[in-house]
Amino acid sequence: MSPRHLILLALLPCATTFAAETPELQRPTGTPQAVNTVHTLRQIPEACARLEGSFTGDPAQPYRFNVVRTSEQCQPRARFVDFEKAQPSVAKGWKLNDVIRVPSAACPAQQAVVRVWRLPVEQKPQLDGQGQSRIYLEEAKKQAAAGKTAQIPMFAAQLAVEGAACR
Repeated sequence: MSPRHLILLALLPCATTFAAETPELQRPTGTPQAVNTVHTLRQIPEACARLEGSFTGDPAQPYRFNVVRTSEQCQPRARFVDFEKAQPSVAKGWKLNDVIRVPSAACPAQQAVVRVWRLPVEQKPQLDGQGQSRIYLEEAKKQAAAGKTAQIPMFAAQLAVEGAACR
């Protein structure tokens, strides 16, 4: 093997890591946030969810975030699942959807990084003779009883705190 091929082989893991870290959505680093100020990281309307976070000032757990339901009347077309249970990865069909970076106003060297993963599902509605997509209640009940419910997209989020902690 030539030295050029060896260099390319050495760079291959870096290229796949970079490809996995390139999110579908591109966004700049967020505005620095104060300690104990709850802020919205992102809304995911199809899952009827909003990601909220806040810096705590506690060195053991400097940042926390929660998934909050946006409205009781909202009908989700996607599901938000626990990151630890889902273990999303590109190999499992998940896509890195978004990387949200929020610096701390009290400690500029530290930032919260939330990675949002999305598991897409090919959803093509079946159209009837009039070109409409319809769901019939009795038919849907029978399908649900048989365990043949349609798959829906899923989202999962992972929190990491990067940078040096301040005193």
